[in-house]
Amino acid sequence: MKTYLETERLYLSNWEATDLPEVAAMNLDPEVMRYFPSTFPKDISQAFIANNIQYIQVHHYGWFKATLKATGDFVGFIGIKDVRFQAEFTPAVEIGWRMVTKMWGNGYATEGAKACLRYAFEELGKEEIVSFTAVPNQPSEAVMQRIGMQKTGEFNHPALEPGHPLERHVLYKITREEWKQLGKGEATM
Repeated sequence: MKTYLETERLYLSNWEATDLPEVAAMNLDPEVMRYFPSTFPKDISQAFIANNIQYIQVHHYGWFKATLKATGDFVGFIGIKDVRFQAEFTPAVEIGWRMVTKMWGNGYATEGAKACLRYAFEELGKEEIVSFTAVPNQPSEAVMQRIGMQKTGEFNHPALEPGHPLERHVLYKITREEWKQLGKGEATM
């Protein structure tokens, strides 16, 4: 397993097939998935791992597996990935995260996301990163704000049926120049 990024408390690395039990448990947790239309069955989690292994090998970025350096405990995923649907702001590279509930409230998403922004802008040469989530998902929106992103609007997610309670999404962006002005990602935790 290759580690791509390291923070004070986290390793962000590629996946292994043996990660399936932890990923499946996370994606089946209704609390974790409350801002998604449904939980994901085990076969979707298995495809998630396989797709990310390949994606990261090809692009050198993707949804990285996040683990605690001190214990090796599974945290969830944090990373950047190309947006796979069409919208007024695409093509774009998205930053995102998902954590197991026992890891919530420790600042891991913010810490890992800051490292991913640094990697995207300094190592990968990306010019702009976006992030989005369903309007009710205030915890995720708070992470976007803590890493220095600015809300630029809202949109209806094309993968959700019109009128679905989670259809409306907030959209945040940060450019490389904005990130540099923040002191290279040293936004408040």
